Amino acid sequence: MATIVGRYRIGELAQHVGLTERTIRYYEELGLLESVKRLEGGTRVYTDDDVRRLKFVRKLKALGLTLQEMLELEGLYRRHRSNRGVLPRLMELLDAHLAAITDRIGELEALRDEIRSYRERVSRRLLEERDPA
Repeated sequence: MATIVGRYRIGELAQHVGLTERTIRYYEELGLLESVKRLEGGTRVYTDDDVRRLKFVRKLKALGLTLQEMLELEGLYRRHRSNRGVLPRLMELLDAHLAAITDRIGELEALRDEIRSYRERVSRRLLEERDPA
């Protein structure tokens, strides 16, 4: 499978961006990728823009955004044709995810403290049962 300059077949694209071919097709169906170009014979080819877009989608996913949120951002981009309409909403989404993570960290810290406390009680109980003084 030879690469056409600046163009990738789906297998090459998948390797390049670290996604499966199935995931790429799914993102295309959802509308996270613009309509994909096809060669004679119907073979899909992807561009450097598609590479950048998929890397951005992976980054957003790693930051906790859902596919639905990404589709919302994509819709805003299509409407405004610039990042100016997208970036304020992206900031809102990131702030919401940051707040949720902060809350979750608090819950996990409380759970950690509870586990430590319970473990200490169990440890004391074991010692008491070993040395019934």
